[in-house]
Amino acid sequence: MDIRRLTDRLGGLAFGGDYNPEQWDAEVWKEDDELMRRARVNLATVGVFSWALLEPEEGRYDFDRLDAHLDRLHAAGVAVDLATPTASPPPWFTLAHPDALTVRPDGTRLTHGSRDTYCLTSPAYRRAARRIAAALAERYGDHPALALWHVHNEYVTLCFCDHTAAAFRVWLRTRHGSLDALNEAWGTAFWSQHYTAWEQILPPRTSQWHHNPGHLLDYRRFWSDETLAAYREQRDAIRAHSDRPVTTNLMVPDYQNLDLWAFGREVDLVSIDHYPGAPGVDAAAQAAFDADRARSFAGGGPWLLMESGTSTVYAGDRVLPKEPGDILRHSLAHIARGSEGALFFQWRQSRAGAETWHSAMVPHAGPDSRIFREVTAAGAAVARLGELAGSTVGAEVAVLHDSDAWWATTVDGLPSAELGYHPALRRAHRALWDAGLTVDFAHPEHDLNRYRVVLAPALFLLTDAGAENLRRYVADGGTLLLQHFGGIVDERLHARLGGYPAAPLREALGIRVEEHRPLAQGEEIALSDGSTGSSWSESLRTEGAEALAAYTHGMLDGSPALTRHAFGSGHGWYLSTRLDDAGYTALVGRLLTEARVLPGLPGLPAGVEAVTRHAPDGRAWHVLINHLDEPVPLARPGHDLLTGGTVSRLPAGGCAVLRAL
Repeated sequence: MDIRRLTDRLGGLAFGGDYNPEQWDAEVWKEDDELMRRARVNLATVGVFSWALLEPEEGRYDFDRLDAHLDRLHAAGVAVDLATPTASPPPWFTLAHPDALTVRPDGTRLTHGSRDTYCLTSPAYRRAARRIAAALAERYGDHPALALWHVHNEYVTLCFCDHTAAAFRVWLRTRHGSLDALNEAWGTAFWSQHYTAWEQILPPRTSQWHHNPGHLLDYRRFWSDETLAAYREQRDAIRAHSDRPVTTNLMVPDYQNLDLWAFGREVDLVSIDHYPGAPGVDAAAQAAFDADRARSFAGGGPWLLMESGTSTVYAGDRVLPKEPGDILRHSLAHIARGSEGALFFQWRQSRAGAETWHSAMVPHAGPDSRIFREVTAAGAAVARLGELAGSTVGAEVAVLHDSDAWWATTVDGLPSAELGYHPALRRAHRALWDAGLTVDFAHPEHDLNRYRVVLAPALFLLTDAGAENLRRYVADGGTLLLQHFGGIVDERLHARLGGYPAAPLREALGIRVEEHRPLAQGEEIALSDGSTGSSWSESLRTEGAEALAAYTHGMLDGSPALTRHAFGSGHGWYLSTRLDDAGYTALVGRLLTEARVLPGLPGLPAGVEAVTRHAPDGRAWHVLINHLDEPVPLARPGHDLLTGGTVSRLPAGGCAVLRAL
């Protein structure tokens, strides 16, 4: 669908958030209308957790309150992102269908009392979800307030019940075709795991020790596919009655067991939720990471920041506040990277319930508060950026992301507990972000030729097709950095024989890894270039590559640690350990220098973020965010959309959106 219809309907970029009027009374609704106008809210997400009110008993709907709220929002000039409420089934549903409750791996069946307590494979749940999605679409599909559909909320719950077991077997039959093929793929000759009937196969429930790795990986794949099927069912039920775009909000790494490339192909508009896990500049880097991922899963096209917190930083066992100015800075960080707006959870902070202390656009203190003043300033700023709608963002560098490679690092029995997938991706992205670059994420089998540099920080699993694609990328002139424990197994989790990584990639890298040597917790190993490694080391030999750094003690003394190989028109680099931060930053900088990759807006100091959005007609805008505590002069003054005037410097912590000349 043409997503420009959304921004045209809104009159520019989206600004607003989740609105839950059922928590309040008419006096508050009246104030909401006035405050939304003041904050320049033009899109409200409605109905996410309202199933119990919309369907008070099975098959009987009560839409009177929702009718009134949609009519009221429309009269106030606020468009609606209408949600299906299926992430939180009502009490009557779980009482009537106890078999639809989630079962943990240890067999414990959960009870009602929170959200997300359901099993996606339960036939009763799927019927109820389709039914309410269709009922909502039939009633509101052409409502003048409706701009967007929002299916479910943060698909997250895994289940290991008997319904899941039956669905898993159906999926396995389709994937493998026969028990012989499944037994071969899973390597069931080991530990007497050979299956002779499909009924013998269960989800990977709690067992005595290690699970079969192929079993675990296929369960992850199955659950992602099952979730996508559940999304499609609701989406198609909606499309039967409405032509508005349909999305579902995707989440940060590790929270959802989803193949986000697959979801990106099925939603009309990729949308994400973002909550940083650290304050300050680390939060800004995490915003860029999630935003670059969202744009990449959207195929480089428009996407939307569906949910964020005005003052929420999840830092371990604490929920920290954001710093003054972060509401605008974080919103602009997403808009800079292609988001068609900035939305929050939620509009008004709840006075009761499970998320009483979750930040909101209108806090408990009310509109006479720093938070609401910053929200109002951010709304005014976003309202001035309407001309950016539909523009896109380009990148010359990419980080490889593959859900199979992620899930492969979660199986039992790997030689180290420090092979975290997303931490490795974040580190690679952070080094590029610190270098002033906008980053794409790409799949190992994607066409990579538009990228000058590709980092592969966590590619334990790599298909033959992926290995050949990376070999071809290097041969055609690309610069590839493969990092330790990369290209080790195929898509069945079968180890590569004859040396690592996969044969086509070994040719491009000019090396052969013979032995993995994980390091003890806290142990470090010195390299000849003055840097140090931790967590991991490898015994490898060069087969045409140049050794740029070697290990300097122990069994590996003199053995290559970092190599570079001229192959075809490009260069294949290999890093066999986890470098210290300074060493890794220097290595990435060297790759960028040799590949002649420059920041999109050169001349700015480290700590000033700069991203360029391009329109099809040739117009462009530079979004600048100053993360420093001091003002920064600009080499060339420009017209700033945020202020409407010419700016020649960025104030400390300040932002600007400049029209490019």
